[in-house]
Amino acid sequence: MASEIVTSTCNYSHDVVFFYNLVDKKINTVWTKRDFVVIGLGLSVSVIVVLANLLVMIAIFMNRRFHFPIYYLLGNMAAADLFAGIAYANLMLNTGPWTRILSKEQWYIRGALIDISLTASVANLLAVAVERHQTIITMQLHSNMTKRRVLLLIACIWATAIVMGLVPSTLWNCECDLNDCSSIAPLYSRHFLIFWAVLNLLAFLVMLAIYSRIYIYVKYHSQCTSQHTSELQHNQTVVNLMKTISLVLGTFVICWTPGLITLLLDGLMGKASNANSFEKYCLVIAECNSLVNPIIYCLRDGEMRRTFKVILCYLCRREACQRREASPLEIERRLKEGSRGLLVPISSTQMCYAGGTLWKGHQSITSKMNRQPLIYSYGQSGDSN
Repeated sequence: MASEIVTSTCNYSHDVVFFYNLVDKKINTVWTKRDFVVIGLGLSVSVIVVLANLLVMIAIFMNRRFHFPIYYLLGNMAAADLFAGIAYANLMLNTGPWTRILSKEQWYIRGALIDISLTASVANLLAVAVERHQTIITMQLHSNMTKRRVLLLIACIWATAIVMGLVPSTLWNCECDLNDCSSIAPLYSRHFLIFWAVLNLLAFLVMLAIYSRIYIYVKYHSQCTSQHTSELQHNQTVVNLMKTISLVLGTFVICWTPGLITLLLDGLMGKASNANSFEKYCLVIAECNSLVNPIIYCLRDGEMRRTFKVILCYLCRREACQRREASPLEIERRLKEGSRGLLVPISSTQMCYAGGTLWKGHQSITSKMNRQPLIYSYGQSGDSN
């Protein structure tokens, strides 16, 4: 009876190590080779995840052909994946023996970042599913939502994610009920893990139901449609976009379901679930999901792939230009020759980007006003449509 009173009393003086010892979760006291390998690989993957999803966001921003609600939501999905990469990097920098020196606030932040990234991804996929259902049932390619509504929807997604990430640290933890501590996340309440896992799994089922209905509708409509070439091409475009989104949803469900089931088992069974023995594998699989989406966009969307190439080529040429930048004396010499009306040849290998403008070689520099910049339109992949 006394022990029950003790475990049911709120005592905020306990540190992180106390809770780990309470659930028999081991914290290494010295660094091992395995720790270095895990941290090295984790940080490397995190950097790749951040850069890859940043590339997706830049591509959607630069290419005007992507300025539609569905692509804004996919860009927000990339932002959630980028945030996940930052969360994993923070986890790698606060794991192993470093866990012992974490305060409870730092430990809660470490977990909240991962919770926020997952919630944002799930809410965003749910928004994409609803948007696709709204447009494809009417056989449209893009939604009629205004930019203001899309931005409001994105703001609501992140607000919901932040609230869900703050719940364990502010309202729903086991500091007042030590018998309810999780074996995977020792400061989290097992009842919260059950709630969170069930909520996300139900969201997965809702999305699968929506996409199943869309698939059945599109298949039926394709069989009944007329044989006009324009309508067939429009339908094929809709189907291709649907396949891309379905791949994104499918990989997300595959990557995150093992982790959610592990959390559910830990919440229901506690130590008896032996969840600690395979939680790290589930986390690695979940981390890989944030890297898969840019690959899917690159393989499935030709316009996205061309935009990636333009951005990467621009960065490479700009770096090469900076390495070949002329010295101040060379620039002064060319200006003097130009003032005498001479044509100063500049080889094609010296074409340089400067602030998004490409200056062509073999130009007369008798007057600075004669320079004609060639502006590259990222939204048209080099064409003048």
